[in-house]
Amino acid sequence: MSVCPDPSSSPSVATGPGAEAALELDRNVVFIGAGNMASALIGGLISRGVPARQLAAVDPSAAQREQIRARHGIRAEGQVQASLLKDAVIVLAVKPQQMREAVQALAPLLGDQLLMSVAAGVRASDLSRWLSGHARIVRTMPNTPALVGLGATGLAALPGCLAHDRALAQTLMGAVGCTVWVEDESMLDAVTALSGSGPAYVFRFIECLIQGGQQLGLSAQQARVLALQTVLGAATLAATSDESAAVLRERVTSKGGTTAAALAVFEENGWPALVARAMAAADHRSRELGDSFSG
Repeated sequence: MSVCPDPSSSPSVATGPGAEAALELDRNVVFIGAGNMASALIGGLISRGVPARQLAAVDPSAAQREQIRARHGIRAEGQVQASLLKDAVIVLAVKPQQMREAVQALAPLLGDQLLMSVAAGVRASDLSRWLSGHARIVRTMPNTPALVGLGATGLAALPGCLAHDRALAQTLMGAVGCTVWVEDESMLDAVTALSGSGPAYVFRFIECLIQGGQQLGLSAQQARVLALQTVLGAATLAATSDESAAVLRERVTSKGGTTAAALAVFEENGWPALVARAMAAADHRSRELGDSFSG
């Protein structure tokens, strides 16, 4: 199941903050960790009408706590408190290397709350094991465009999750972009290879476009403006069109024209296979990282 813009009806690229009706949550949300992704989610929720009083963060860093208080006006504590967690959704937003320590501190205070993780590589099955079999866990794989409300997030739920848990997780992650469910958690490695790492592929391509423009005589500023708008425009057109990317590409490509000449070079140098190999490498590395955190 996916919740992304309907190209036939939506003029926007993604369901970011402000794009939909105000959200009403039936419980509080507590973020363990107050870094960039937590801040993005909190900002998205507040922009969609969730009161700051329903949101809180826990982070040992005084600087992080002060920053998130100043930015969003929410409660921020240095340690987890049982009263803070009562009847709340708990979002684990610490770095993967810190996750086991974070959940061990959480374990004595945990009831049957829904737990969500936004940490790359840490499997929900391992979180459950570290928490003595806690069953209500949704693992998510967001990406960095969530920082501007245009994220793409993959989600997987453990079998013990309720329908309401899935709906709530989808609502929370939908505040910063679109969501796609996978039924097998192992497929989040593929999500990581595509959308999790994907922004870096696009950024690298933008770099190459800018460099190529300069080599052809454009100034750095001219090349940057043209490259950024071209990528933004193409992505927006693809997202809002009812045509496939292949059809859109063909419409730009006149036989014997400039675009055909450029695409021929990509094809001759095995670009499709190169992209597939790159994504396979990311998928493989994601599995390796999952294994390394499961000990």
